[in-house]
This record gives sequence, C-alpha cells and structure tokens, in this order.
Amino acid sequence: MAMPARSLREISRHNLHTFRHHYVSEISGSLGDLGTFLPIAIALAVNNTVSLASTLVFSGVYNILTGLFFGIPLPVQPMKAIAAVAIARSFSPGSITAAGIFVGGCILIFSVTGLLRWFSSVIPIPVIKGIQVGAGLSLCISACGTILSPLGWISPSWADNRIWAIAAFIALVTTNVYRRVPYALIVLSIGLIFAIILTALAGSLPQFQIWHPWVTIPTPNQWRVGSVDAGIGQIPLTTLNSIVAVVHLAHDLFQTSVQAPSITHIGLSVAGMNLLGCWFGAMPVCHGSGGLAAQYHFGARSGASVIFLGVLKLFIGLLFGETLVDLLKRFPGAFLGVMVVAAGLELAMVGESLNTSGARDLGQSRGGVIGLAEQHIGPVLTDEERKRRWTVMMVTIGVLVGFKNDAVGFIAGLLTHWAYDVPKWWDKGRAYWSEGRLQL
Repeated sequence: MAMPARSLREISRHNLHTFRHHYVSEISGSLGDLGTFLPIAIALAVNNTVSLASTLVFSGVYNILTGLFFGIPLPVQPMKAIAAVAIARSFSPGSITAAGIFVGGCILIFSVTGLLRWFSSVIPIPVIKGIQVGAGLSLCISACGTILSPLGWISPSWADNRIWAIAAFIALVTTNVYRRVPYALIVLSIGLIFAIILTALAGSLPQFQIWHPWVTIPTPNQWRVGSVDAGIGQIPLTTLNSIVAVVHLAHDLFQTSVQAPSITHIGLSVAGMNLLGCWFGAMPVCHGSGGLAAQYHFGARSGASVIFLGVLKLFIGLLFGETLVDLLKRFPGAFLGVMVVAAGLELAMVGESLNTSGARDLGQSRGGVIGLAEQHIGPVLTDEERKRRWTVMMVTIGVLVGFKNDAVGFIAGLLTHWAYDVPKWWDKGRAYWSEGRLQL
C-alpha cells in the first residue's frame, strides 16, 4: 500500500483544509454509514460470534488509516455475505475468523498478481453501474423490509415507531434541499439520546471496561466451515462491490478534489484489514460503494471524516467494549432504517450517468469531456447504443435484486453484454473466412 510521500502530503493538506472549513459536514458525513455497520455488528455480537470491542477498535484503526492514505471518506463495512451466513447459522468465533482470513488471503493474491486490475479493465461499465444501482436498491429494500416494516404506529416503544420514521424521512427530504443541515449528525444524536433513556430505564447503562484482546485460532473443522460455507460466497461480492465498484464510484465523486485510489490499493487494504483483525475476534470487514455513497450524501468530502469516526470508535471500543451491546440494541430502528434508505438512494443515483460523460468509458474512449458528470454528451451514442447499455444495466440490476446475489447479477449482465456482440463476432468471422484467414 506504499504511496509517494508527495501524495501523502497532499492528502494530509486536503484532509486538514476540508475539516477546518467544513467540520460540521465532515462529522455528519462520517456517521452516514452507521446504518449499515451497527445492525450487523450488534447482531453478531449478541450471538457471541464476534467481539464488539475488538470490532470497534480494529474498525476504528482501519478508518484512521484509510483516511490518512486515501483522503476520501472510504467506509469500513461488514462483509455482508459472511455476516448473513454467520447470523443464520450462529457461527462460532473460530468459524467467522476463518471466513474473514480466507477472503482476505484470496484478495491479497488477486491484488499482488494483478488479477484485480485485469478484472476491472474487462468488466463493461454498464455492468458496474448495474452492480452499484442494484446494491443501492438492495439497501433500500432491506431497510424497508427488515427495519422499517415491523414498526407500528406507537410500537415497539415511544422512541421507535412509524411516527418517528416518517419524521426522519421528512427531515431527510428537507435536508436534500438545504444541504448545510447536518442530517446524519442530528438524527444519530437524537437516536443515541433515546437509546440512553431506554437503556437507563432498563438499568443496563454501559460501564467502563478496558479492552482485553484475545487471539482466536480456528480448528480444522472451523476452517472448513468458515471458508466453504461463508468465505467463497463473499469473494465475488467483495471483488465487485467492495473494490471495483468503490474505485469507479470514487472516480465519479472525487475526480476534481483528490486522486481516487487504485484497484490494487483498495484490494490490499481489504486484504490487510481481515488478515489482521479477524485473529482478535473482530468482524470481517471491507470497503463498500454503498457506504461511500452514504457518507458522501451526508456531507463527507475528505478522509478527515472517517479519521474522526475512527478516533470515536477506537475511544469507545477501548473504554466500554462489550457493555455497549444493550445500548446499541435499543437505538431506534426508525432512524437507522431511514439512514440506510438514504444511502441506498445515493448509490442508486449513479445509474443516471450511464449514457453521459459521467460514464468513464465514454469520457475516455469516445471523446467526451472527462470530469463533468453533469454534462450530457450530444450525438456520441446512437439511440441503439444507449438502449443496449441501458438494457445491460437493467438486467444486472433486476437479477441482482431478484436473487439477492451480486455474482448472479454480474453474470447475467455480462451474458447480456456479450449477446449484443454476437452479430459483430459473426460478421468478423465471415470476413476472416472470405479472406482466407480462418480455416477449418
């Protein structure tokens, strides 16, 4: 992950300048991805699958390092495929440790051999856009179905119900017009106040508990279960959404402020996080385009935002640790759900630039204006080409959302893209045959 000293100095200046002039937006933006991070971390900690203290400490360190190295609000998110299997099957700490280390090792190999760069170069932009939009819609569906839908008008409590969800959504729409209002900061603060009150009434407030790390060594059976049952399914999700899609989204969002990270650097970052923290009971983590979109939506524009979040996580994890579980379990789902919806919508909006200069392949190979995502290209694409690109993206989105699987959506998008090229390949083959360049 080594970077030139000059780049690190530039990133540090960018972080300091942005935080000094826009510290409220940076702090608000840093909290934008907690709607994804908290529910999964809490669910795994309640099942004693991971250590909440270790998860907070290590993810805090990762936040600080990514902010210092990359200079953008790069999120540290749970590995969702591993988390889903671990929660459903009540994984032991050894099994989830094995899953995280297995995925980290695979990503390390892909990064150092150049497979990640090759993979990124051959994936069509409409497929990548489809993965991003599909991930955004999946976040919205998940938030509405699992967090918001179970709420009643006055249940499960006075602090968490549909009335508060509607109020939070109205506030979200309003702050989309008045962007200077730090929505995530306000909503998270209110939610924490409500959670503290509910926890105090239950008599289980967090207490000081210094972090005591321990090492988890998986058994042979745990290596098999973690790697095969959870790790293999996570690899395509991590590669597509946590590396390739993140790099493309970073180029789209930050192309005028700071140099976006490379495929290899993001891959090494994901590998390093899991090859280190999982041994100590921390949750397997990655970067994610949904989290990046969420933090950007709520105001984050530099690495200073995630550095702030990392310091906060590190402080809380070191001093309170596992005693935070009861408090975080009582954080209102009404607020968490709306924050996740906002993140999903922000990510889904990247699909709008598919046939404009916001699409990197058009800006680079079609003579478009690079760096102006808002400027639509005139007669660069024919109507037929626009329709083809749109169809490939929509097939990717539909299959991804329908099967709830990034890899299946990716394959469907690729097959659709290749199907459009069959007539071209056929004509080329006939031409080679007629010229005598192709013989049986």
